Amino acid sequence: MTRIIGIRREDKNRWEKRVPLVPTDVEGLNEKHGIETLIQPSEIRVFSDVEYTKAGARVDENLANASVVFAVKEIPIELLEAKKTYVFFSHTIKKQPYNMDMLKRLMELKCNLIDYERMSDKNDVRIITFSFYAGMAGIIETFYAFNCKTKRQGIRSPFPRVKQAYHYSSVSSAREELTKIGLEISKKGVPEEIHPLTIGILGYGNVSKGVQEILDLLPVKSIPPAQIKQGLNGDNLDNRFVYKTVFKEEDMVKPCEGQFDLQDYYSHPDKYVSTFNDYLPHLRIVLNCVYWTEGYPRTITCENLKEDLSRTGKQRLQIIGDISCDINGSVEITREATKPDNACYTYYPERDEFEDGIQNSGITVMAIDNLPCEFSREASSSFSSTLKPFVNDIVSADFKKDFCDLILPDEIKKAVILLNGSLTPNYRYITESSKNE
Repeated sequence: MTRIIGIRREDKNRWEKRVPLVPTDVEGLNEKHGIETLIQPSEIRVFSDVEYTKAGARVDENLANASVVFAVKEIPIELLEAKKTYVFFSHTIKKQPYNMDMLKRLMELKCNLIDYERMSDKNDVRIITFSFYAGMAGIIETFYAFNCKTKRQGIRSPFPRVKQAYHYSSVSSAREELTKIGLEISKKGVPEEIHPLTIGILGYGNVSKGVQEILDLLPVKSIPPAQIKQGLNGDNLDNRFVYKTVFKEEDMVKPCEGQFDLQDYYSHPDKYVSTFNDYLPHLRIVLNCVYWTEGYPRTITCENLKEDLSRTGKQRLQIIGDISCDINGSVEITREATKPDNACYTYYPERDEFEDGIQNSGITVMAIDNLPCEFSREASSSFSSTLKPFVNDIVSADFKKDFCDLILPDEIKKAVILLNGSLTPNYRYITESSKNE
């Protein structure tokens, strides 16, 4: 029996060039498991139609013969087919309003939905993600914004040649450029006006690791949160370095009563408040890499920023690279997601107003929501290599069975949001809570 999977064309925007499965892995699936691949044609995909054809895939607009369809981003409602198994980032687990109609349509069509975001190991750590490349692209974009802002202020930039991430031909070329910039900082130093150049990284997961992969190409000194809170002053500072601080949960929030406990924080975030305003007077750049959802305290609020300005008279914080990009979320001034060709806007705490673009005053926010697209080839290859071992299990699964009898690896089974159009036990909250709102 011929087993066929489909890979749909990404069409959310012109920047979305990623794929869930790359040509070499498509070829491997056919050789090892006899799985054939149909792929829709695309003019912007980072891997060309010809590359897929050479790998044995068939380029075809019609994916009706595929039992499982893989994609990266959401699939338009009008393109969904009845009783099909779909695998993509659905962006529904936070009850995102903009995707509830899509989820409802998948339910009406009795479809199966597997979400990459929920694929995780026994410790609930995500196993298939683009996050590392989001971090790499995110800090490069943030450096580019900082470069533009300091130039507007008439200050020599420590990152004079840095480009936006999508202008680099590869991750390797970006790394090479940043390494050279690091050598220049070691020789020329950071200008006095912006010394010490303090960079705060919120979080320590895959996004944060991607950020630090690039940041550590520069001459860096790591400073613990307790020390940065006190301020960096004195003869021990060296302008031939930039200063990095990585913040964990216990550094950013405190319980209303008692001692901090990580599991208690996850279970009862309403019992905790943000303390990050203590660090604001001492940071020039902040990179937000934390997962956030409704109910958790905001890390940076409009009120925090206004208080910081009135307290110090001059805002040290210049740039927030909000890689997590939760709208009005952990960073309250993230008002909207942006795209690489218009990546930033600027917030003025003193008057609670925004202005488009990078301005010489105010706090500039970089909020690109599809950062991994800027390194589409490497990001897709990494993603595909992790997904590939599970494809045969997904294709072989009997989705007509009840959920308790469905045979799938645990990593994948916990990511099944819909089975034959019905929400599986762990996801019934999506519609149950919606009815009460």
